Amino acid sequence: MLIKQISVFVENKEGRLAEITETIAKAGVDIRALSIADTTDFGILRLIVDKPHETEKVLRDSGFTVSVTSVIAVGIDDVPGGFAKPMRVLANAHIDVEYMYAFISRDTKKAYVILRVNDNATAAKALEEAGIALLDENGFHDMMK
Repeated sequence: MLIKQISVFVENKEGRLAEITETIAKAGVDIRALSIADTTDFGILRLIVDKPHETEKVLRDSGFTVSVTSVIAVGIDDVPGGFAKPMRVLANAHIDVEYMYAFISRDTKKAYVILRVNDNATAAKALEEAGIALLDENGFHDMMK
């Protein structure tokens, strides 16, 4: 149960995020979740979109440096401690979390976390065996409609 994440190299200069997001918008792509990490000179914009293949193509064709990564989308109960359970499952399975970002869906009873881990297959198996909901591409995009 993996979804595609688009990562875009972003120069730290005025208007660069506007250029990227306008390029995506012109292609009719809907951004579902995002995260940005930056340094003094550049950043990495991570996006979950409804059309990952189209997004990758339009950004590359526009001269942006883009990569596509498989990540895990975990559905958790939006309650205190809801996030602790999948983190414990991953720790017990010796899975390292490289980075993550979260958002709350339109369904107010669930929160979702995008996880980049060192071993997707082992992480997905451990989470599923623990009864933690994972979303695939279709489920993720259907949930966000």
